[in-house]
Amino acid sequence: MDAANVAGARVIDYGCGSGILAIAAAKLGAAEVLAIDIDPQALLATHDNAKRNGVAQLIIARLVDSEAESHDAPADILLANILAGPLESLAPAFASRVRAGGRLVLSGILRNQAEAVATTYAPWFDIAPVVVRDDWARLDGVRRPTPPPPRPI
Repeated sequence: MDAANVAGARVIDYGCGSGILAIAAAKLGAAEVLAIDIDPQALLATHDNAKRNGVAQLIIARLVDSEAESHDAPADILLANILAGPLESLAPAFASRVRAGGRLVLSGILRNQAEAVATTYAPWFDIAPVVVRDDWARLDGVRRPTPPPPRPI
């Protein structure tokens, strides 16, 4: 996270849990952080931890199925530290949530799962070489522009 330039960026922390990534993004200068989770308890923990860290005004916490979620502007950076299976399932949704030229950072991936997850995201993102520490992998990608629809003949 400290290597990512989040200053002034709109960040999504998907699967926010206790809000650690959202809080780090806010403390590193993100303009706005959207923390999303499936568990209402995670949103409470994120809010409480953000308040304790003096960044609650920068973090919006929402449930995954929130109606407002689908109307949010695309993110400059989307962070997700969740398991490989959900990451693969969420690839199309994440692609729609990141602006062209925006960044994707995925972690919580076992080393032997990294190639499959990277392949799943390849239609939308240029994926950098996998970063591995011990048995864990991190994937970084840049969102390619969506090609325009074909023109009728």
